Amino acid sequence: MNQHKKPQHAGKLSVFALGGVFEIGKNMYVLQYDDDIIVIDCGSKFPDESLLGIDLIVPDITYLLENKQRVRGLIITHGHEDHIGAIPYILKQLDMPVYGTPLTLGLIRGKLKEHNLSDKGLHIIKTDSIVELGAMKLSFFRTNHSIPDCVGIAIDTPEGTVVHTGDFKFDLSPANKQFPDVHKMARIGERGVLLLLSESTNAERPGFTPSEKLVGERIEEAFQKATNKIFLTTFASNVNRLQQVINAARITDRKLLLLGRSMVNVVRVSQELGYLDVPEGMLIEPKEAGQFTRDRIAILCTGSQGEPMAALSRLASSTHPLITIDPGDTVIFASSPIPGNERNVASTLDHLYLLGAHVIHGGSGSTGMHVSGHGSQEELKLMLTLMKPTYFVPIHGEYRMLHQHRQLAVDVGVEREHIFILRNGDVLDISGGKAVSTRQIPAGNTLVDGFGIGDVGNIVLRDRKHLSEDGIIVIVITLSRQENALLSDPDVISRGFVYVKESEGLLGEVSRIVIRAIEELQESGNDWKWSLLKTKTKDSVGSFLYAKTKRRPMILPIIIEV
Repeated sequence: MNQHKKPQHAGKLSVFALGGVFEIGKNMYVLQYDDDIIVIDCGSKFPDESLLGIDLIVPDITYLLENKQRVRGLIITHGHEDHIGAIPYILKQLDMPVYGTPLTLGLIRGKLKEHNLSDKGLHIIKTDSIVELGAMKLSFFRTNHSIPDCVGIAIDTPEGTVVHTGDFKFDLSPANKQFPDVHKMARIGERGVLLLLSESTNAERPGFTPSEKLVGERIEEAFQKATNKIFLTTFASNVNRLQQVINAARITDRKLLLLGRSMVNVVRVSQELGYLDVPEGMLIEPKEAGQFTRDRIAILCTGSQGEPMAALSRLASSTHPLITIDPGDTVIFASSPIPGNERNVASTLDHLYLLGAHVIHGGSGSTGMHVSGHGSQEELKLMLTLMKPTYFVPIHGEYRMLHQHRQLAVDVGVEREHIFILRNGDVLDISGGKAVSTRQIPAGNTLVDGFGIGDVGNIVLRDRKHLSEDGIIVIVITLSRQENALLSDPDVISRGFVYVKESEGLLGEVSRIVIRAIEELQESGNDWKWSLLKTKTKDSVGSFLYAKTKRRPMILPIIIEV
């Protein structure tokens, strides 16, 4: 692999991830050369079941906020949520210019509008653009993925060239005619690449990822065979797939409905920017569906991952207000379940079969209705061979994917000791051509709940978990201010613990325990305070309830002085 001469300078290049390694989603990578910082991608990811009530997870940008005067810009490789989803939340905290391709910026602009943020800081880049940010000069090369306008980035620094691939595959017959810049990648590699950051999503999958063109052929076949309504669900951001559905609808003379807010938004933006070619009069509103026979209707909808509130889930449970799935209708899943979503997808499939639909999905054999947007092992090795890096950091994947990608790099000639598997926050420092990873900066998850960014922490989540498991007991104690004595029996309110009508005896005993606790404090003769009464109430009631029910509800005493 290329050996770099020691540059004649005293600076240091630092590279680290704030999200995207040891996980899928939340991609954010940072390059710093002395006093200049650039950020690549700004993604979000969805919470798992343990994060009760949390809407979104975005990167922790503590380090960037502490060094905000050094941040020169944010560069986005493409428009998927795991690369752009955090932008509105981050820009509220950190003002910086954002660079991206036209479609990517179109999708970002919509997000900024939703959050009442200005889009004046957005700057369009193309594959022949050159962007200078401090000591770093950026150029771009086109890659294939499941959304148009994807780029990889070559960053020239005083220490050497760093390449970030973005998400990619090598599709030599792409449906949208956006061919990968293989020659440009080779030229970058010939000039010398100090460090390669390459995505690892399909590092465990042997061979090559099939072309998107094959999916278009399968969709067209299914449209021609269907005799009733057709429902097709896929990722709204898979613009290439949307165009193939539009093409199949045109060939079979069907009108097309869009269901799901994200689907409507992506189609609108893609149409406005010329990335989708929709025949005049093809798109109709759901309320117009009744004007056409069932064999003239196709519905493109969200919900390919079984999301409970998405359009397909509502259709499957027969709760959509305007459209129904009837026996004999065809439902096509042009996607595969993301790990962790299998249960939701299976539930949606069950409901669809119960409705009598003809369902085409990944579980029914090799349907050809979906191909990955990520390169498999041979494509990852091709990228490594084109770039010929001295140092390599696999990114964008869980640990087993990063581990497998490291082995692929060794197989094509990268020295094992020159490959670094980093966790979020691990810093790779390169100076004088030598790379070491010995330090860390703050990195982690920032939780978004409603309008709150980072205001829900471990204590709040622990309380939510407690409430969800054992419920809450509220004890209202009314005291005389003058005598510090009870004016009435305590009120005991149960939510999520026991059903009050069937547990009057248990709750009556709780009331008596509280009265005893107050009497004991009064008999002690001390000048006791509310805090002491609250503590004694929690302890005595908690012990009693655990002995009786083996449950530990949250106990919330409320003291009112009259």
